[in-house]
Amino acid sequence: MSRSRTTRGLALGALLLSALALGGCSIPIADLPLGGTPADAPARAKESGAYLPVNELPPAREEAAMDPAERAKVQSELVAARERQASAAATKDAAAK
Repeated sequence: MSRSRTTRGLALGALLLSALALGGCSIPIADLPLGGTPADAPARAKESGAYLPVNELPPAREEAAMDPAERAKVQSELVAARERQASAAATKDAAAK
């Protein structure tokens, strides 16, 4: 009896392994004709996009990202927002006690 159980276990293992191996070669679910795509869906590209060039640096900017006056303004706004949040949290903690 144990020999047939072992044979059955090996057969099921082989079946499972082959199903997993063949599943990796299947087409994506989105490409299956069963579900279809919505009418307003954009057409899919025939080729997938190329990999991004990791060795190339982006070109240098022609102008500065932010001038110093604008940077100072943004920093002061962030500091003010941080102080408002800290005071609101402190009042909430005091009210909870």
